[in-house]
Amino acid sequence: MTISDLSPSTNTKSPQHFFRYLIRWLADLRLAIILLLTIALFSISGTLLEQGQSLSFYQTNYPESPALFGFLSWKVILAVGLDHVYSTWWFLSILVVFGSSLTACTFSRQIPALKAAKRWKFYEKPKQFQKLALSTQIKTQDSTVLVNLLQEKGYKVFQKGQAIYARKGMIGRIGPIIVHAAMLLILAGAIWGNLTGFIAQEMIPSGAVFQVSNIFKSGPFSSSSVPKDWAVKVNRFWIDYTTNGTIDQFYSDLSVVDEEGKELDHKIIRVNEPLRYDGVTFYQTDWGIAGITVQVNQSPLFQLPMRQLPTQTENRIWGAWIPTKPDLSEGVAILATDLQGTMMVYDTQGNLFNAIRPGFPLEINGVTLTVKELFGSTGLQIKADPGIPLVYLGFALVMIGVLMSYASHSQIWALQDHEAVYFGGKTNRAQVTFEREWLGIIESIDAKSPGTA
Repeated sequence: MTISDLSPSTNTKSPQHFFRYLIRWLADLRLAIILLLTIALFSISGTLLEQGQSLSFYQTNYPESPALFGFLSWKVILAVGLDHVYSTWWFLSILVVFGSSLTACTFSRQIPALKAAKRWKFYEKPKQFQKLALSTQIKTQDSTVLVNLLQEKGYKVFQKGQAIYARKGMIGRIGPIIVHAAMLLILAGAIWGNLTGFIAQEMIPSGAVFQVSNIFKSGPFSSSSVPKDWAVKVNRFWIDYTTNGTIDQFYSDLSVVDEEGKELDHKIIRVNEPLRYDGVTFYQTDWGIAGITVQVNQSPLFQLPMRQLPTQTENRIWGAWIPTKPDLSEGVAILATDLQGTMMVYDTQGNLFNAIRPGFPLEINGVTLTVKELFGSTGLQIKADPGIPLVYLGFALVMIGVLMSYASHSQIWALQDHEAVYFGGKTNRAQVTFEREWLGIIESIDAKSPGTA
């Protein structure tokens, strides 16, 4: 079939003609291959190009001069939508067209092929056996022996007068339909997830209760997926360090609470072990230092926030300023790089004064300063993708359908003609195995026929 074969003819006079042309065009195998390769190509680009980054990120990493590959600059990336490939209108449109192609192929080819395979096809003339790749004549007067042998081999046998039709492996004809349906489920899940899902990021201090709000990527219908009648409480955040001081793992003790504060779910999460509740997943992705609890002389305990400071290296530093006089005329700066407890104290002139740890008092500026606690904040990535169940179901059905497709659809015909039986068959796969089975049936019939040595 060529493209010209698919073009509408000049005598197209009704919508039915156009609909038939459209179905033929969508069911064309070449179109499906082109769409599949296009989806794969842009999926690869979405893997290689960082998704969902800021404008400054793309301007820094993909400058106009020199442009990557001579053309790929930040302007091209943003104009085409390569910074969010999977949610662009054109990528979703390709998925829709590909799904339409699968649907058209299923209803115009796979289902008719299944219906044709289910029909009983009796050969009532000897010359009909000549078109079969495997055919012969068996000298026997009792076709019952053949019927019993076919049933023993798992064939379903139909008889009409002197004609016999047997088949097995119909599941192999159903397999491709299952695969097509599974792929449609995967596509539907991907589209539904892009339209209704969201991704958010939160940096929450220990002890705080929060609702999902810092959403940076969402679909046009994602409002229904954002939780409104429950929140999450960070009971505690902590980090395990190795003996040489590097981070081994960080943890967040989370509770899902309702509007009255009643706990609905609870889990300690870490990297690769998220909390899942009501279709929303909370991943442990980052951490920070939220603040310190201090005491000046015999004052009540008070908390001060710590802010991350800009640095020229990849090392992160958090700082806080603590007043040592009521009029805020004097104070000290405290810097920390982790939650292990060691903090550096700088005086008013910016000179390093000392290093302290929580619970140890420090005399400075005529007062006794005690840092009681250094507490952290947990960095969470929050994701909702309502299409995931459809995608998982689709992949499961793909595996089942592929296994079903391996079953050979084998057909055997026989026709009793006086003292001989015309015998032939064909299969759609595993030809050698079928030939061996076919020859074995002939040998068994010869062995059971009267007068055979």
